[in-house]
Amino acid sequence: MQKINWNKIPVEQVNDKMKRQFIYGEKIMIAKMEFEDGFTVPWHSHENEQITEVIAGVLRFWFDDNEDNSIDLLAGDLIIISGNRRHKALMIGNVIETDTFAPPRQDWIDGSDSYLRK
Repeated sequence: MQKINWNKIPVEQVNDKMKRQFIYGEKIMIAKMEFEDGFTVPWHSHENEQITEVIAGVLRFWFDDNEDNSIDLLAGDLIIISGNRRHKALMIGNVIETDTFAPPRQDWIDGSDSYLRK
């Protein structure tokens, strides 16, 4: 068992509009992220089940390559995204959110998440 405080976890500047911190164990990962208004997470999927919780701002999701329907998450809202489901997201306002993944995102751990680094 280990006590951890977000203030002691390094902040990674992934790109000019996205910062993140994350910790992970053997079977789970949690990330705290900050995005600037207008940032888009492009279409992608991953094997990991994901729970997203919005703390501030509005996070708009699209699913399954369908841009006709979207879901807006406001502060306090959460969504569960099953593994391998394609999704895209837009930040409306400055967004602070957490993502929990099971299993941990290996592409984040090893830095091969190039779709976010553009």
